[in-house]
Amino acid sequence: MGNGDEYLKIDYGYYRYIPEKDILEGVLDVHRVIFGTADGLKEKMQNKPHLLFNVAFEGSKVIGYKIGYELTNEKFYSWLGGVHPDYRHLGVASMLMKIQHRYLKESGDKSVQTKTLNKWRSMLIIISKVVSILPKLIPIGMGN
Repeated sequence: MGNGDEYLKIDYGYYRYIPEKDILEGVLDVHRVIFGTADGLKEKMQNKPHLLFNVAFEGSKVIGYKIGYELTNEKFYSWLGGVHPDYRHLGVASMLMKIQHRYLKESGDKSVQTKTLNKWRSMLIIISKVVSILPKLIPIGMGN
């Protein structure tokens, strides 16, 4: 981002499978920036049932993502997500979660399970805000 941020256009997409190489590499790049590594993440993805990727883009650049998978026919696990530090405080994480929850609600899921650490305070805040908007999809299993 640079000057002219007021014209920033963010697009969102979703994929019911591991996305094509360029998008997947973008997701892994954002993951590395946030968490320091993406070692083994591709392999872990391949072992998850019924993946759902929600991805935020500026142009063709991946700037954020939310990944989850089905636990049962009515329960979904919201597994991983994050927004590149250069694009935070623009509502990207909240929008990714809202889009994920809307999709799940329309697909018949009744609950969303998620875990986060207390050190990810911004994630705790986003979860509480989204739950107030979509109370039918209740996050359960918050971690320490």
